Amino acid sequence: MSSVSSSGRSADDPALDQIGPALSRLRRRTPASSKDLSRNLVLNVIADAPGETTVGGLAVEMGVAQPVASRTVAACIEDGLLRRVASQCDGRRSVLELTEYGEAERRRFAAEQREAFQEITAAWTPQERIQFARLLVRYGADAATWSRSRTASRD
Repeated sequence: MSSVSSSGRSADDPALDQIGPALSRLRRRTPASSKDLSRNLVLNVIADAPGETTVGGLAVEMGVAQPVASRTVAACIEDGLLRRVASQCDGRRSVLELTEYGEAERRRFAAEQREAFQEITAAWTPQERIQFARLLVRYGADAATWSRSRTASRD
């Protein structure tokens, strides 16, 4: 049984099966190196997190095991992007925060990604670019909410 959305397009549109591969390709394309990809992900997760972020919380948000997150955090600390500080809620806990350099790198990554987006979508109309950007940002926010609710329901 096929359902039809409010736009009149079928919910069984084959394009829906291409979402996962398309997102995977996007992730592989920018930034240029895998080191930058990991660093950018860590910096954005910490900057966007509501409240304090621990290594364990970062692991959950990244969808990786805690030892993987711990190694990534250690490299970011060594590179001067992050620092560990005592939690304001519980001084026994260590939380992560961006350094000034970490925030500058986050902005640099964002500028590189915007430039790549503009080059990739050069043939698009300005309206198409803005619509896609808004929907992608909305998708990211909704995916974060969905992921948190799934994690909470497992606990």
